[in-house]
Amino acid sequence: MAKVQFTETVLRDANQSLIATRMAYNEFEDILETMNKAGYYSVECWGGATFDTALRFLNEDPWERLRKIKEKMPDTKLQMLLRGQNLLGYKHYSDNVVRKFVEKSVENGIDIIRIFDALNDVRNIKTSVEETKKRGAIASGTISYTTSPVHTLEKFVELVKEMQKMGVDTICIKDMAGIMSPKECYDLVSAIKDAVDLPVVLHTHMTTGLGFMTYLKGIEAGADVIDTATSCFSGGTSQPSTETLCYALRQLGYEINLDDDVIKAVNDFFKPIRDKYLASGTLDPLVLSTDSDALNYMIPGGMISNLISQLKMQNAMDRFAEVLIETPKVRADLGYPPLVTPMSQMVGVQAANNVLSGERYKNVGREVRSYLRGEYGDAPGKVNAKIKKMVLGDEKPIKGRYAETLDPDEFEKTKAQLGELAKTDEDVLSYIAFPQLAETFLEERKIKEEHTVKYSIEPIE
Repeated sequence: MAKVQFTETVLRDANQSLIATRMAYNEFEDILETMNKAGYYSVECWGGATFDTALRFLNEDPWERLRKIKEKMPDTKLQMLLRGQNLLGYKHYSDNVVRKFVEKSVENGIDIIRIFDALNDVRNIKTSVEETKKRGAIASGTISYTTSPVHTLEKFVELVKEMQKMGVDTICIKDMAGIMSPKECYDLVSAIKDAVDLPVVLHTHMTTGLGFMTYLKGIEAGADVIDTATSCFSGGTSQPSTETLCYALRQLGYEINLDDDVIKAVNDFFKPIRDKYLASGTLDPLVLSTDSDALNYMIPGGMISNLISQLKMQNAMDRFAEVLIETPKVRADLGYPPLVTPMSQMVGVQAANNVLSGERYKNVGREVRSYLRGEYGDAPGKVNAKIKKMVLGDEKPIKGRYAETLDPDEFEKTKAQLGELAKTDEDVLSYIAFPQLAETFLEERKIKEEHTVKYSIEPIE
């Protein structure tokens, strides 16, 4: 039988989907050396929302976090999720900034970069793929999977062929909302295997309860790698369980190289951490349940946990169901973008605005305006002309690739602007991605270091 490999997601997507990426490095540091012995294909530990939340909530340098993980896991491929021309932020950056970010990601410990574009506009992953290959890392070209009147099997196969021409090493099917059915997965993996000679990686969530069946049919069709989460951080809006699939696939005759004792130790370690977040309310039981309605509203796991957090802060959780109903309506208005970062945030925030303001599109976010201008690429389908006119007025949309209009010297100018506050190129990239968060972090670091120096040279009486 064929070999099936596993990517463990507890350090990134499981953490992001269930507890809005609030797990600090010191909480999982002690298990990393054990995880290094598990036999994973890779461990997804960086990218996605980890960069943002490290600066915003955890007071951690995301680059230092990555280096520490690499030091503890030298024998395991470390993987990150990159939003193509968006990098890890919520807007597009110049090609030079994208290249520098990829260079530094690999230099600091990343071995595999999973690269996607929220609109499946391949122009927006080209630079990232080229730089990833140049730096000697594995470039995983990624389909943002969704269903709509404009997303077809034929379109996805065309997309994969274009990514193969770019030189990607693997193809990932990223089902961020857990809506891909077993049949759809079998058909898509089969079609990709027929079209290109590349390993296929499957990523889904258990949001709708389909995950285990979807993976099994995808593996039957020839998928090579699956994303899973250690069982105590699996299920709900997270991934299917690592241990469960290891057990089931072995019985079916597949070659599985995971060490059972190690993956049990990993799960035992994370159980009290899971319990702590349950007790504090950070892990809401709502995100652990199966919700078949997600087949209609198609909201990915990380988006749901963040949406719940946002509504709680506004004392508006009683409007949660209304926001879920509004979400697919906004998505249709915007031309059926896949609900993946940053589009999931844009659509979700706009849906919430529409519900809470009592009037649709009374308040329109800056990012939605930028999307309608064409800054994020071409919409998959036709955008509601009335909404576009309401938001943009007589403003003309952008033609061509937006990144080409951006300042190619942004990195060097920002480096000069920050001066001594930025000690490394990584600091400059943090600032470019999240200016206010990074500036606060760098200022506090400077004060802390000055304080340490001051008291370290005080003479002893």
